[in-house]
Amino acid sequence: MEDKNIVSKIKSSLTNLINWIERNGWSGYDPYDIQPPSLFFQKKLSPLKRPIIKIFTGISKFSPIFFRNIFGIKKKINSNAMGLFAEGYLNLFLALKKEKYLDKAEECFNWVEHNYSKGYSGYCWGYPFDWASKIFIPKNTPSAVVSAICGKSFWEYYQYTRDEKYLKICKSICNFFLKNLNIDKFSEDKICFSYTPLDHFHVHNANLFVAEFLIKIGKEIKNQEFIDCGLKALNYALSEQNENGSICYWGKDQEKRCYIDHYHSGFAIRSLYSIWKLTGDEKIHKAVSRYYNFYLNNFFKSKTIPKITPTSIYPIDIHACAEAILCNGLLQGNFPKGKEYLENSIKWVIENMQTKEGWFIYRIENIEGIKWGVKIPYIRWGQAWMLNALSYVLLNKLFTS
Repeated sequence: MEDKNIVSKIKSSLTNLINWIERNGWSGYDPYDIQPPSLFFQKKLSPLKRPIIKIFTGISKFSPIFFRNIFGIKKKINSNAMGLFAEGYLNLFLALKKEKYLDKAEECFNWVEHNYSKGYSGYCWGYPFDWASKIFIPKNTPSAVVSAICGKSFWEYYQYTRDEKYLKICKSICNFFLKNLNIDKFSEDKICFSYTPLDHFHVHNANLFVAEFLIKIGKEIKNQEFIDCGLKALNYALSEQNENGSICYWGKDQEKRCYIDHYHSGFAIRSLYSIWKLTGDEKIHKAVSRYYNFYLNNFFKSKTIPKITPTSIYPIDIHACAEAILCNGLLQGNFPKGKEYLENSIKWVIENMQTKEGWFIYRIENIEGIKWGVKIPYIRWGQAWMLNALSYVLLNKLFTS
């Protein structure tokens, strides 16, 4: 009976979310679309200016729509979101056999196919706004992460249609990874892919997204170069796994402080898990097991609420909530203890993060014991990831109906 109840809860939640998306459309705001005036930007950001950018971005959470109105920030369609929506609607069609979901999936796939970043060696996508990390990244600069997420949606569409057109898009994305991203070589069998063509960042989740995609497509089309490069990128990640099983956000050669958060850890775990499934390599299975044990033991309060970092529950972030569903949903087949976390998280997130209108709030903050919800319907950060995550649970029948 409990499984039936949660399936009903998921279906109701998805219906409410989809109805809201129908009313709202694809356009929306993003946590990172609000940046300081351009005078703060330069090709390389000084250590002094980086915290200014973080502060400027952070203050918008107190009145997110007001600040965006002040600075004239418009709602935009986000490639990352459209890739997630495309896969999510396809999941729903395959799970529920309703043609309306296939129609929506095809609408999203069509948009992603025709709105890629031009001037590169293959299909690739970025964000529709300027953003900053250690350097300034102009809008529409293709990203390894966004391109891999869009690529995954086309891979799933190829799996359904067996249309070679979509496999060719996936191969084209691999060409972008190999020809346009910067590839730093540590040894003959160890490399790291950059985040964008503009940087030399060693970011583990981005590198693993690329590695997994190259290996997957390489195996499908029997391209040994793709497979070998993917495995070399994997080796870099495995060489940096900490004793407790975790992997830091940044490579240890670029950041001494080991920053770890929920959703980037989930990204890395899912990529490692997929590579293990693709290769059957026992050393990868051991790495996944160690990392996943760290994840379950450190990223949940009472096996239920997704924590943002191992040491902090707050802010409770909708992106972390979606990743908790995706990560535990994917791994629970081989690591059964994840199912309890999955069920608890789904119920908690729907009951505490979804509004009556159907959309999911951004965060629950807690400052000096005062809690409040940051109520803005970020499209990429919240709505797209939640539709993708909940539809995945339905498609894979993780709970009986």
